[in-house]
Amino acid sequence: MEPFRSVRGGGVRAWLAAAEASLLRNLVGQIMTLVEPGASDPQSGNPPSGNPPSGNPPSGNPPSGNPRSGNPRPDDLDALEAMLYPPGAAQAPEDPVLARLLPDAYSDDPEAAGEFRKYTEPALRSAKYEVAKQLLDTLPEAGGRIQLSNDEALAWLKALNDVRLALGVRLGVTEEFEQEWAKLKPDDPQWTAYEVYAWLGAVQESLVQALA
Repeated sequence: MEPFRSVRGGGVRAWLAAAEASLLRNLVGQIMTLVEPGASDPQSGNPPSGNPPSGNPPSGNPPSGNPRSGNPRPDDLDALEAMLYPPGAAQAPEDPVLARLLPDAYSDDPEAAGEFRKYTEPALRSAKYEVAKQLLDTLPEAGGRIQLSNDEALAWLKALNDVRLALGVRLGVTEEFEQEWAKLKPDDPQWTAYEVYAWLGAVQESLVQALA
């Protein structure tokens, strides 16, 4: 890989080998599958968010009460919320990678964290999905020269960070990453995963420096 360099007039450029581009496309694609809006937690089996709950379809009859009053009844609001936020929408993901990518806002208040998650997780998923898609849209299929605008480079930074966070969780990376990697033999399958993790960090660092 040729590290990212700033471009006169704005933006950055780099060069990736075909194998590096393929690896990055695969990793980013996995993140898109995980955070795709409406996707379920792969470990919990929760239904996709945004789908109405199962049961009898609405009868088509208008709700009781005065429709012109402007004051919907509490049970009407509950029914609407159940449609928009199905069971499990307020629960943190069981998959540790998703839990890292979609963290709780309040670590010391589960109830507040659940309420915050219910209303904000769909938007967070969409944002992560979009930056990952933007990276893939600007990544040449067979590698080669890459030139990004500042906005595209920021999308790359966010997407790369998500990939590295996910891989770090799967590997159980700690602050002693370098020492742990040094203990592995090159023929250990985990050695390659550590190498990819380090490579992602180098790509990310070169992009930060180019933008700076």
